Amino acid sequence: MPPLTTSAITSPEVHTQGRGVTYGTLAYILWGLFPAYWPLLVPAQPIEVLAHRIVWSFVTLAIAVALLRRWRPLLELSGRGWLIVTAAAVLITVNWGTYIYAVNSNHVVESALGYFITPLVSVALGMIFLKERLRLAQVVAIGVVVVAVIVLTIDYGRLPAITLVLACSFGVYGLLKKKVPLDAVSSLTAESIVVAPIALVYLLTLGSANTFTTAGTGHTLMILSTGIVTVIPLLLFGAGARLIPLITMGMLQYLAPILQFAWGVFVVHEPMPASRWAGFALVWLALAVFTFDALRNRRRQAPAPVSG
Repeated sequence: MPPLTTSAITSPEVHTQGRGVTYGTLAYILWGLFPAYWPLLVPAQPIEVLAHRIVWSFVTLAIAVALLRRWRPLLELSGRGWLIVTAAAVLITVNWGTYIYAVNSNHVVESALGYFITPLVSVALGMIFLKERLRLAQVVAIGVVVVAVIVLTIDYGRLPAITLVLACSFGVYGLLKKKVPLDAVSSLTAESIVVAPIALVYLLTLGSANTFTTAGTGHTLMILSTGIVTVIPLLLFGAGARLIPLITMGMLQYLAPILQFAWGVFVVHEPMPASRWAGFALVWLALAVFTFDALRNRRRQAPAPVSG
């Protein structure tokens, strides 16, 4: 009988982390493409877009939960669980609203900087609350990222409010997702249950100012699409966050701002001085170090060959 190689054996832990990395990667790629989507909803104002996004996300999730018959976890969720869900719902709502405003007001690069900083928040939370440990190469990668963020922040010459709100809200949201005792679909549905009634009341008070019914059929269809566009990457993120360490998920976060930076610079032509390019190059260097370390560590975790 020929020997079995490592490729013929699948470690449950390696396989699980591999799926988590895949889910996280897809989520961040989709988020990276969002700067191309939100401007399509003009003439709706950012707050109206946010409200529609919440309401139609709830509708999408409710249909999914009904089809999958996953209402029971929501009914059995404890009071503490609902408190965590409420906090997560508030954080993701703040994050959504800030990002929609940033993209539609030509601050794509600044919003991307927020998502460059987010992994630093995730790393800090992972070490403090989840007792996650860093390998030397990860420390080096994060050190390079710190330098990159400093360079990019100095380049703006002011306190980047959009950057800080996006980074802190999403970093803490990622931590809370680790604490919610629900699967990805149920967790997102619970968050929607908390904020959807508020969003619906707001939309009903808009009256004729609500562009959903006044800006044409195409606009109405685009508004309706906010549910699916929102839910898919969040489901991927929620699934990935439960399978891999928060530090790993935080580093994957850089995929989104890389795409956002590219959109801001090459499509909408936001200013990109030499200092900003320097910061961007440092981020790529950090990603190269982290990726090399991740691949090396994964090979070490692979089971040894078995002969027989």
